[in-house]
Amino acid sequence: MTGKILVTGATGQLGTAAIDHLLTKAAPGQIVALVRNPAKATALKEKGAEIRVASYDDTDALRTALHDVAKVLLVSTNDHGRLFEQHVNVIDAAQHAGVEHLVYTGTAVKDTEASPMSPMLLAHFRTEDHLKNSGLGYTILRNSMYLDVLPLFSGPALLEHGIHLPVGDGKVPFALRREMGEAAANVLLKDRPTNATYHLTAPQSVTFKDIADTLSRRTGQTVPFSSPEPRAFEDTLRAAGVPEPGVNVLSAFVTDMREGRYDIVTSDLATLLGRTPATLTDSLNEVLGL
Repeated sequence: MTGKILVTGATGQLGTAAIDHLLTKAAPGQIVALVRNPAKATALKEKGAEIRVASYDDTDALRTALHDVAKVLLVSTNDHGRLFEQHVNVIDAAQHAGVEHLVYTGTAVKDTEASPMSPMLLAHFRTEDHLKNSGLGYTILRNSMYLDVLPLFSGPALLEHGIHLPVGDGKVPFALRREMGEAAANVLLKDRPTNATYHLTAPQSVTFKDIADTLSRRTGQTVPFSSPEPRAFEDTLRAAGVPEPGVNVLSAFVTDMREGRYDIVTSDLATLLGRTPATLTDSLNEVLGL
């Protein structure tokens, strides 16, 4: 493999996971970390990555940063109101720079028009269409829900207090963010783009009761699960001091999980990893430090 590989959002958790795996396979100096704040990239620089600075909104800086780059991992922005516009800026800069292969991390979700997050989700798919029409070699990775976010929904003391979310029997094929980063790195390490779309999911979907039961078996203590009314859940968040925008976002994610929008299962993650992904028990051990 020749040419430099640039990873956007490099100081974020998914970008860092991808870079960590790339640095075990690629030649020194071949990996470029694109960051907004170089002060946060010290650890990446110490690992051997080259640091370049640009935001998704700065088209001139993006063109400069992508000069002499062969492959790009576009980690989707968390600026949901400008998601499509920012992604277009990166894709267009990659096209201008002559990038050979752009890998995009989207989302594995269905029935998007019924989702309370429909505008943001549809922006992901508009990004995919723009990438396909750009003339760039591409690979699209639709990531399922990260198991890593479980404490965000249930609270950090979920072992003591249990899981109380209005998700009902909704199923999600949770996977580790670290393994999705590794899968993205493996795609970038291939010689040619696939011009394909992959859904990165665990081999099976689970309910939150399944998670609570797994934790109960693992710890030897009862971890209860309940599914309160959505309004009661939102009131609990407000009482805990969560700002209203945060309440709306968490409630929207929970709604999509309850209504089965993440219940998409494939073997794509295993294929790209070259092994079976971590089991639910092992993933919970890692995320919760058990």
